Amino acid sequence: IGKLGLVSPVYLFLWPDAFINRFQIWRPITATFFFPVGPGTGFLYLVNLYFLYQYSSRLETGAFDGRPADYMFMLLFNWICIVITGLAMDMQLLMIPLIMSVLYVWAQLNRDMIVSFWFGTRFKACYLPWVILGFNYIIGGSVINELIGNLVGHLYFFLMFKYPMDLGGRNFLSTPQFLYRWLPNRRGGVSGFGIPPPSMRRAAEDQQGGGRHNWGQGFRLGDQ
Repeated sequence: IGKLGLVSPVYLFLWPDAFINRFQIWRPITATFFFPVGPGTGFLYLVNLYFLYQYSSRLETGAFDGRPADYMFMLLFNWICIVITGLAMDMQLLMIPLIMSVLYVWAQLNRDMIVSFWFGTRFKACYLPWVILGFNYIIGGSVINELIGNLVGHLYFFLMFKYPMDLGGRNFLSTPQFLYRWLPNRRGGVSGFGIPPPSMRRAAEDQQGGGRHNWGQGFRLGDQ
């Protein structure tokens, strides 16, 4: 609607003063979906929409398959962290940080999978967020936005998977029950979050007594 001229873009950015002092509470939402597409940013916008579709779909059909409430909680947690960071650092647009946070979670859950990038380059998925950070910078992005997205994605991954599973810590994050009521699991067997995806559980079972889990199991489309 900003591009069509129905609403002035100045009402869509995340401005701390307008959000806090003038109670314009819609700004965190509009700043997430609005992106000023122009001659210098159109390609960046399209590329990141592709990244969002590609890796969000892979998460939904892989690690979060049949668990829409858990997937929604990941998005909400990342979004809230990005909004707080945006208010603190005066970040006006939140779309790319959120996309990068989703991509980072996928990359860590599939860290040893070999992925292909442009010009035939191939590397482990764990490096993908940093490759895309550099790629976005080359085509006109901001390193800060991508870096914030990666850090938020790492925070979620660490608290939800790495710390409780690999380091033996407590679960600090869990999906609220109201999300399960609104978005029930499509298959049985999952009562709460903080439970590793199936392939990670198999790796852990293979290493019982070893003290550390094998994080090298990759998720491909259709894994269960």
